[in-house]
Amino acid sequence: MTRSTAPSPSAPPPGAPAAEDTGLGHGLKQRHLSMIALGGVIGAGLFVGSGSGIAAAGPAVVLAFAASGLLVMLVMRMLGEMSAARPASGSFSVHADREIGPWAGFAVGWLFWVLLCVGVAVEAIGAAGIVSGWLPAVPSWAWVAVFMAFFCLTNLAAVRNFGEFEFWFAAVKVLAITAFLVVGVLAVLGLLPGTDSPGAANLTGRGGFFPTGAGGLVTGLLASVFAYGGLETVTIAAAESADPRRSVAVAVRTAMWRIALFYVGSMAVIVALVPWDDPAVVRPGPYVAVLDRLGIPGAAQLMNAVVLIALLSAMNANVYGSSRMAHSLVARGHGPRALARLSGGVPRRAVLASCAFGFLAVLLSYWWPETVFSWLLNMVGAAVLVVWAFIAVAQLRMRRHLTDGQLPVRMWAFPYLTWLALAAIGAVLVLMTLDSAHRVQLYFTAGLTLALAAAGWARSRRAA
Repeated sequence: MTRSTAPSPSAPPPGAPAAEDTGLGHGLKQRHLSMIALGGVIGAGLFVGSGSGIAAAGPAVVLAFAASGLLVMLVMRMLGEMSAARPASGSFSVHADREIGPWAGFAVGWLFWVLLCVGVAVEAIGAAGIVSGWLPAVPSWAWVAVFMAFFCLTNLAAVRNFGEFEFWFAAVKVLAITAFLVVGVLAVLGLLPGTDSPGAANLTGRGGFFPTGAGGLVTGLLASVFAYGGLETVTIAAAESADPRRSVAVAVRTAMWRIALFYVGSMAVIVALVPWDDPAVVRPGPYVAVLDRLGIPGAAQLMNAVVLIALLSAMNANVYGSSRMAHSLVARGHGPRALARLSGGVPRRAVLASCAFGFLAVLLSYWWPETVFSWLLNMVGAAVLVVWAFIAVAQLRMRRHLTDGQLPVRMWAFPYLTWLALAAIGAVLVLMTLDSAHRVQLYFTAGLTLALAAAGWARSRRAA
């Protein structure tokens, strides 16, 4: 295996632990990471998936997104503390490996890899469906093949290609959501020409602020939790920047207000302008419903284009994140060593393996959509919560080895908020048992996690 031993361009502060030496390139710039962090909170889950949360909870979905957003802030702060102190391409998998045990790094790393690869398949299928609606003469499978090949090739090249694509994808998403918020706030205030302020009619009418009661709020909370996935990628990407510690610190510190602005803010605008029980909120989606109600011409196609960008952005990020996670895992002896080989600072074999698994998942969706692919989706249904739990436990243990001078980013009110985050994750897992669909996902994910943990434990025992 070839591995570069060149030092990072950024010298760590005195007494700081050494960053992981991966041999990966350092082609990502601060502007890339800033936009990756910014775009990471604006995905298809926000533009489309949030509709199910609104339909379930009504106007109270604002509280659901605020509560889950607070949990995400705590998790990202913990991950930011660890990643700024010890930058690593494997991010939380490396931290779990060091602080909990090799079995934990193995389990959470491969669980996250499967999650991202399945995400690639789901996003490719969704993007192909949108483009096929515009060009029905071309079958959707052809667009899936085009997207898979394109992002595989771009990720096989230098890491700056990934950074540039994500920079511009994120720029489009940020522009779209910012424009939506500006137009929406003007409409709520009655300042948009040709519209009247709805006042509080949609917030207090049609059953009140909690029209579906506690059960609806719980369902909305679960929907909002899974809409926040994607923020973890920035801590993986930071390891390939010129100054990993500073890059991840800046990205994490500025992620907080973005969550409040883009998620909670847009949910508040939507439920103020559109009745929560309007069928259009679910299909074609809450953002299209608002733009249609405001008389914006071509709203549906405009949002389809934005959702397409969001899907392609997530697909690109997941190919990148899965390949780096796979490379980090095999470099630590948690997988086939052949995947650890680097070419020009890029783990090309890991990229190919991740794309191959993603494309296999696409094929499964065509061959057995109601069985094998459904099982695959269920297996990773609660994976993000498992990842967050490992992050919290690793951060609790890592803090014992670090001094104040080794912490460019510090977790707030440690250890109380870390324990609060762990309790909140546990509460969400318990709430999942109350809903039949989420219960199935929880059990499948638990089974996969236990199987990976057992495999990791057995592997570490053999190594010892």
